Amino acid sequence: MDPPQADVIHKRVFGNRIFILNRPTAYNALDLSMIRNMTPQLQAWNESDLCKVIILKATGNKAFCAGGDVKHVKRLCTLLGVINDMEQGEEQHAVKFFEEEYQLNHLIATLDKPFVSFLDGITMGGGVGLSVHAPFRVATENTVFAMPEAKIGFFPDVGGSFFLPRFDGEVGTYLALTGASLKGLDVFLSGVATHYVPSQRLPLLENRLSEIECDDHEVINAVIEEFVAECNRDHSYALGGNVRKSIDRCFKGDSVEDILKALEQENSAWSRETINTLLRMSPTSLKVALKQLRKGKNMVITDCFKMEYRLAQKFLKKSDFARGVNHLLVNKEKTPPKWDPPSLEEVTDIEFYFDPHGTQELELLNIRSFENYPFSRFSLPSEEEIRRVVTGENMSKEDIVEFFLKDRKFKIGVREKVLEVLNRKAILLGGQEGLGWVKDERVFTNL
Repeated sequence: MDPPQADVIHKRVFGNRIFILNRPTAYNALDLSMIRNMTPQLQAWNESDLCKVIILKATGNKAFCAGGDVKHVKRLCTLLGVINDMEQGEEQHAVKFFEEEYQLNHLIATLDKPFVSFLDGITMGGGVGLSVHAPFRVATENTVFAMPEAKIGFFPDVGGSFFLPRFDGEVGTYLALTGASLKGLDVFLSGVATHYVPSQRLPLLENRLSEIECDDHEVINAVIEEFVAECNRDHSYALGGNVRKSIDRCFKGDSVEDILKALEQENSAWSRETINTLLRMSPTSLKVALKQLRKGKNMVITDCFKMEYRLAQKFLKKSDFARGVNHLLVNKEKTPPKWDPPSLEEVTDIEFYFDPHGTQELELLNIRSFENYPFSRFSLPSEEEIRRVVTGENMSKEDIVEFFLKDRKFKIGVREKVLEVLNRKAILLGGQEGLGWVKDERVFTNL
């Protein structure tokens, strides 16, 4: 028999240093062993002069990483999820998983070396934490992105309080509360990924990266751009157009009740389906997640991870997380669990989760921090960037598209992204040159 292989394989190919997630039968779900396999090696590669690019990919043809191995964490809980019945050592082991996972996520976000993630397959939860903080995130036609934590009674962690509020408009709030998934090209258009490369080109891209003799991020970006695919002109972005207008209208509220009320007023097939989705989620998770995102929007990345570590410890002391995992992932029930409390009205102790009393402090592996991702220039322009140009300059739609094409070095996807935003948010000003920006039924101009 062949000897067993490691759950994370390390490879060196010239200047490439490669991690391969290697639990295909478990959809490469991340466990503590894998985290401890990766972290010290990542630190060593980051300090190595021989290392030029770090690549993270996975075995199997279904999943990049389907999430953290919450079934393993759940096994440390009692069957019905009352973690207070566990022995202290078991509880500490569960806490340790989240501590070391968040340390690894933050380390990826603050590396000196270029880090490239190949999101070829299901990318959820813990898999998002291994990829979304990297400067280069490559989606393929197989990519499925989601943050479905509220469905199992948890909250969108792995830095979700930092990256989700920084998506355009209220897209991050929508994804966090509904657990909705994005697929293929939409993962790129939303900003989750920085590039879209057909899966059959990934081996060629990997080989080309191995030829690079420097660790300059601009050079790495240019190489990846050689392999990207043209956007399908017939493609309709799932979170664009009228759906996106509804998302921004309905999910801007600062309470879950306000969001549900706005969805009811919307009174569309989309809004009714969204209401049904939210009502299946843990009411506690929904309220915690919304507050988490509103707080995280104005926090630096280190503080977001520290807040999430406190939240994780508090969630381990409540029943919904283990109950949700047991009901939906272990027993594979189709109906929602019996949440505790069962309704939004009965969730009255949200401050308990954000109170640091009785929790351990997260010690990160370095002190680097930032308010916004330092390599966002490798992504498509954000809606906020487009707004600033619309309201700051007298430019036509064509001029604005050309401006961003030049700014992003004619990156594929820029034209489609800018036009989608302008068609939804910009209007011609009567009797004036240039465009106005529509927000909350008001028009903002450059005047």
